[in-house]
Amino acid sequence: MLLPLALTACLDSDESRTTSFVEDSNANEPFPNNYRPEMLAFLRTYLNNPVGVREAMMAEPVQRTVGARLRWVGCVRYTERQLDGNYREPRERAIVFVSGRLDRVAQNSAELCAAAAYAPFPDMEKMSR
Repeated sequence: MLLPLALTACLDSDESRTTSFVEDSNANEPFPNNYRPEMLAFLRTYLNNPVGVREAMMAEPVQRTVGARLRWVGCVRYTERQLDGNYREPRERAIVFVSGRLDRVAQNSAELCAAAAYAPFPDMEKMSR
């Protein structure tokens, strides 16, 4: 009769809980060594028209807090051509890397890209469909 109670106590122990290393890890994130080609490949699909991008700039990834976790964040700034041939106002995007790989575009790019050290990103201006 006591066996079920003993087994229930084992299930509630901290040792039986699983850990997601991506979500719960506080370990140092590896630097995204292939950030340039990954960002280009992503932006080629992210932009409605990747041809004719102007004023492309990129900031190398730096560590920022994203969702209470320390992540590598790279920033891009560009002017995108619209379908009618006109150009939009410049846009800025923060790209988050997890475990050394491109993960997503962050919602708060102004905060994450504040004081970013931008440099020309000519490869983005040469993109094709």
